[in-house]
Amino acid sequence: MSKRYEISRDTGRIEKNGVEINHKSHTEEQTDEPMLYGVEDNPPFYLLPVFGFQQAIICITGTLSIPFLIVNQICAEDLPDVRAKFLSITFFMCGVATILQDVFGVRLPIVQGGSHTFIPPIIAMMALDQWRCPAEGSIEANTTISDPAWMIRMREIQGNLMLASLTQVILGGTGAIGFLLKFIGPLTIAPTIALIGLSLTGVVIDFSQHHWGIAFLTLVLIIIFSMFLGNINVPLPAYSRSDRCHLTRYKIFQLAPVLYAIGISWLFCYILTTTDVFTPNTANYTNFARTDTHLQVIQNAPWFYFPYPFQFGMPTISGAGYVGLLAATISSIIESVGDYFAAARISGAPPVPPHAINRGIAMEGFSSIISGMVGAGHATTSYSGNIGAIAVTKVASRRVFITAGIILIICGVIGKVGAVFTLIPEPIVGGINAVLLGLVIAVGISSLQFADMSSPRNLTIFGTSIMLGMAVPQWIIANPDAIHTGSTGLDQVCTVLLGTSMFVGGVVGCILDNLVPGTLEERGISKWRENLVNKNKKGFEDNSKIYELPFITKYLRKIKCCFYVPLSPTFDKEFTCNCCVKSKEQSPNQELYVYEQDVPNETQ
Repeated sequence: MSKRYEISRDTGRIEKNGVEINHKSHTEEQTDEPMLYGVEDNPPFYLLPVFGFQQAIICITGTLSIPFLIVNQICAEDLPDVRAKFLSITFFMCGVATILQDVFGVRLPIVQGGSHTFIPPIIAMMALDQWRCPAEGSIEANTTISDPAWMIRMREIQGNLMLASLTQVILGGTGAIGFLLKFIGPLTIAPTIALIGLSLTGVVIDFSQHHWGIAFLTLVLIIIFSMFLGNINVPLPAYSRSDRCHLTRYKIFQLAPVLYAIGISWLFCYILTTTDVFTPNTANYTNFARTDTHLQVIQNAPWFYFPYPFQFGMPTISGAGYVGLLAATISSIIESVGDYFAAARISGAPPVPPHAINRGIAMEGFSSIISGMVGAGHATTSYSGNIGAIAVTKVASRRVFITAGIILIICGVIGKVGAVFTLIPEPIVGGINAVLLGLVIAVGISSLQFADMSSPRNLTIFGTSIMLGMAVPQWIIANPDAIHTGSTGLDQVCTVLLGTSMFVGGVVGCILDNLVPGTLEERGISKWRENLVNKNKKGFEDNSKIYELPFITKYLRKIKCCFYVPLSPTFDKEFTCNCCVKSKEQSPNQELYVYEQDVPNETQ
């Protein structure tokens, strides 16, 4: 039954089902205002499409550039039909992964989208001699249409993505996440995530160089909508049973600033195209900013397109590809664990128990396996932007996010939707990537807020990680044949790993952070663990049923062996980090890092 929130006419305070809500009874990390709809609440059916569409739009905004990036790496940048197909597959997989995660995974209000984390290792993998784009007129360039060059490369990405994702399923299914987190702190996370964006600066240049003016216009519009207009409440017509037709105020610019910027820039390019300011001459650089260069794609695209497994042929695997994508998988797991705790805090749910974390990681891996099977070319991961939107909309209902998944599936199945997005001029995509990849860099660096950055130790570790993470891959690209181990397979593995910035920087940061002497407070371990766990405090209303699997939990409780299965809701074991165990020499602020299913309010 849905919970109803009303404004009392007598006191002017918010009441839930006739009972006044005391905002201060929640934990400090939660927002001051209550959720309109909590995780277990069911909004009216006519509001589900509205709320779901908001979350779907945010997901599309974040994942839109990924198919463009992948198509450029598999030698299909001049094939708009292929780009449209990949857009449809991406939208479809975002919807499937979202539904699986919200129903069977961590069961929090989370949207799954394409992950930029996998782009750098794909670029490094495609830089190998055997996968470089063929020159025009070569034998491979003239391959028959049934087996084009881009399809061969996609099979390689598919196979290695599925294998790396299978490893993720094993890590989640065995509960090994706690062991990995023992060695990972802010000085590992910061260079790993920051180098994802830094390593893709060349991609921004490739898209933007065709018309820097349009790219900058898109960038400026995104900043205006998100930074300057984001907090403006725009009056909009609304209807409710109590107030009937009335005006309400909503921060509409905060909903999807990227899509607004795309719409305006796209319209501007259309005007300059119809007036022939952008010449139809393909030899002129302004031709890339025209909106009519791929109109035939819409005509050729089918109305309905259903992605199916192995549609591009049987996937292939290699040691180099697997190891490279495995590094991206580990990075994605770390990011997702943080997203789970953030979603729980913002939505007012209790701290995430270990079985839910294990299930969430395993389900992301399972969804990524499906993504590899249908040929999306990328894994799926939790989207922080959609989690942050909960704080704005005050809607955390699981059904809303399942509705968003259904909308994404519909967008993927209707082939014309993906075809329309291929008409976006490349300079607009360049402007989008400049902002989104810049945010990836900023998010990575923001992890350093937990560490003592006045410490020469931490400055040296972070600086060395960033420098080697940028320098080593550049040297590998300039000298692709520099590594000779006597084994061709091992040469390729080393080339891909050393050519992936996030791997080099993350490994250097992790090794130095664990070897160089330093206190837990100095390293930022204590604050970071405390920020993640967010243990229950007095006044928090625990409801661990949020994380229970539907229909089968009551039967699992009757099976004693399920208490030892990491994916089972009855799993009651702890994941402890020995490096954070409180001792006499430690500061009082350095707390034990423990995941628990049931946390007593008084003993923590």
